[in-house]
Amino acid sequence: MPPSGALLALGFRPFFTLAAPFAAVAILAWAIIYAHAPTSTPGGLPAMLWHGHEMVYGFAHAAIAGFLLTAVANWTGVGTIRGPALAALAALWLTARLAYLLPSGAALAFGAAADLLFGVGLLVAIAAPVVRVRQWRQLGLLTKVALLPLANALYYAGALGHLPQGTYWGLYAGLYLVLAVLFTVARRIMPFFIERGVPGAFTPRNRRWIDLASLALFLVWALLDILTRQSQLVAWLSVGLVVVHAWRLWDWHTPGIWQRPLLWSLYVGYGFLVLGFLLKALSIWAGIWPSLAVHAFAVGGIGLIAIGMMARVSLAHTGRDPLAPPRILTPIFSLVLLAAVLRVVAPLAWPAHYQLWIGASQVLWIAGFAIFSFRFLPMLARPRIDGRPG
Repeated sequence: MPPSGALLALGFRPFFTLAAPFAAVAILAWAIIYAHAPTSTPGGLPAMLWHGHEMVYGFAHAAIAGFLLTAVANWTGVGTIRGPALAALAALWLTARLAYLLPSGAALAFGAAADLLFGVGLLVAIAAPVVRVRQWRQLGLLTKVALLPLANALYYAGALGHLPQGTYWGLYAGLYLVLAVLFTVARRIMPFFIERGVPGAFTPRNRRWIDLASLALFLVWALLDILTRQSQLVAWLSVGLVVVHAWRLWDWHTPGIWQRPLLWSLYVGYGFLVLGFLLKALSIWAGIWPSLAVHAFAVGGIGLIAIGMMARVSLAHTGRDPLAPPRILTPIFSLVLLAAVLRVVAPLAWPAHYQLWIGASQVLWIAGFAIFSFRFLPMLARPRIDGRPG
């Protein structure tokens, strides 16, 4: 395959190429906005809404797209879109991000149309192979992907003034759907990666009751948190989710994880998701900032898992050995981890320096994803080193 065609050979290539630098640029823009405290972004939205929306439906959705377009091809044995169709899907995502910069009053509506078409297009692209081979066990994952554009439509309905609660419902539903996708994917791949990636013999244990309890508790928790004022029940459900997911992490743990950056990044990221549930309960019972739980989910959980998966998929699907990754990965993952610690943990210990922790976290996040982009984007743009397609 000529180098000019490599970028559109498989879904992870264009979407990781977009997601990684966007993660750095979007937080750089947010840092500037946050420092100068304008009332709205260039697109006319409240600045906080733009930040939250773009990290969920921009960064996280692109990372999910790159992973699923690649993984579904492996799971089903049927290729997903590539070439012009893949370019068109990536262009929709990029158009939605850039639309905020247009001066027209219709910029938000234009961006919304592109963003929703991207979400629907992604669903069709990953559903087609599943339906073709009738691999119905993927329906749970497809349902979560299908709900993402619906949640995004709620957000835009609110942003365009058609639904008073739409921005809140859409933003938090999007965040929780991303978490649901991460839990589903992690349950499938992390035990496999751990078993084959650690020195010596180790088989991570999966318990059926944890699978069922985590799914049921999370569904009820998310619906109650978004749609009701049942804060005490949400707090108790949060504790239940801490227990089941911490138990799962215990069943997956072996000391060999800490010798492999591509394993500990995913494991620690999952740990931040557990911490997010704990902080959610404490925000209700102890009055700590609710944003700490949100950023435990977003910076520590989504951030670490996304960059860890982007690194692993990029290495494996460009013909490189994930068990012998570039040494730069440890500093990259450490920067994102420290960004999460300063954004989530440091304010609990030293609340008087809250603004300092936010600024330092932003700098570390930007550095981590910028270095990742510098190291991995050339890899994504070139053909596999082993000469195989993909």
